[in-house]
Amino acid sequence: MTVEQVKPETTGTPAPGLLEPPLAGGGVPLLGHGWPLLRDPLAFMSRLRDHGEVVRLKLGPKTVYAVTTPALTGALALSPEYHIAGPLWESLEGLLGKKGVATANGPQHRRQRRTIQPAFRLDAIPAYGPIMEEEAHALTERWKPGETVDCTTESFRVAVRIAARCLLRGDYMDERAERLCTALATVFRGMYRRMVVPLGPLYRLPLPANREFNRALADLHLLVDEIVAERRASGQKPDDLLTALLQAKDENGDPIDEQEIHDQVVAILTPGSETVASTIMWLLQALAEHPEHADKVRDEVESVTGGRPVAFEDVRKLRHTNNVVVEAMRLRPAVWILTRRAVTDTELGGYRIPAGADIVYSPYAIQRDPESYDRNLEFDPDRWLPERVKDIPKYAMSPFSVGNRKCPSDHFSMAQLTLITAALATKYRFEQVSASDDTTRVGITLRPQNLLLRPVAR
Repeated sequence: MTVEQVKPETTGTPAPGLLEPPLAGGGVPLLGHGWPLLRDPLAFMSRLRDHGEVVRLKLGPKTVYAVTTPALTGALALSPEYHIAGPLWESLEGLLGKKGVATANGPQHRRQRRTIQPAFRLDAIPAYGPIMEEEAHALTERWKPGETVDCTTESFRVAVRIAARCLLRGDYMDERAERLCTALATVFRGMYRRMVVPLGPLYRLPLPANREFNRALADLHLLVDEIVAERRASGQKPDDLLTALLQAKDENGDPIDEQEIHDQVVAILTPGSETVASTIMWLLQALAEHPEHADKVRDEVESVTGGRPVAFEDVRKLRHTNNVVVEAMRLRPAVWILTRRAVTDTELGGYRIPAGADIVYSPYAIQRDPESYDRNLEFDPDRWLPERVKDIPKYAMSPFSVGNRKCPSDHFSMAQLTLITAALATKYRFEQVSASDDTTRVGITLRPQNLLLRPVAR
């Protein structure tokens, strides 16, 4: 999946006389581009490259800069002149707080990365293998041939159980996984609205949608407090990420405060589970829509395992299965929009970007760009074969981001996604039932609206 070819354009102190990027068309009074972004955000972001490599947007009263090419998104992600900030992260602060690794910058972020990174080292992942295997096969056993599967609930359940059992080692799975699934759907929907239409005071009014959002957000934070309190009360210190957080020190050598512990656990359980669960949903949709690739996965697994249940140790040998996962993430990235903020006056793509400006880009649009991909909208896992991947521009596929903001759990996530796909495709074929709706639901993440599948025994 490594794609190394195009050198990104660098950023730096802008030369005198640089022009402002062009203003995108389609804005409306008061809301600016927030209205088309709400109505059809994926199409809107995908069309922006027609206006230039960098364009200006109006989101309510704010001016935001959009980047539309792989090389410039790479430059943006790698440059120290842009921090994690902007509309996306502001909308997420109510969930993630300001002290977690997802939203921190500078020295605090580097310290937090050092605290959590050991749990996700490549040589640490095999220790999670038995749990991933158990959960993947439990999923196949829980589903019965001919019965309808609610893919939203089931995908969240397995994603949360794997994260909790591997990283938090607690007996708080089923009931809390259901609460998390329900609350996240409401919270992420509300946060998306707050990002694209930043009408702050209106979101504090006691309207039904606001009350529902606040209840869901409160339940998420209560869930995290319960998990941390149970661990403290138990006195146990298993070798997991929660123990590392409870023993972590700040820059002065003092224990990190309760709020930082809380925010870090939120970051483990919520965005991670949301993105993995969304990807599992799209993988299930792909297996149903492309049975020829589901059959190739089944054949590959059987050739590797000789008919025994697929195991974690097999994952590295499942090349086509891995490529199916990567291609599903290309076409339906869970994280479809990202934002940064310029720390100083700088230059990007030959245009002036003022200090404090927010910059937005869409992995969804980048990963479907016809200038980067042959037959860009076709589901083609073989495009990731070594002889073809060299033709894909660098940064045209960065599902876990790059640089010091790269997701620390990339290997962890890929291992569980490949293992789950292999286990499911080996045991079942999948058909959508009449009430299923696999159109894309857009929020902070992408997922099918209401994917309902019927497993058919092989």
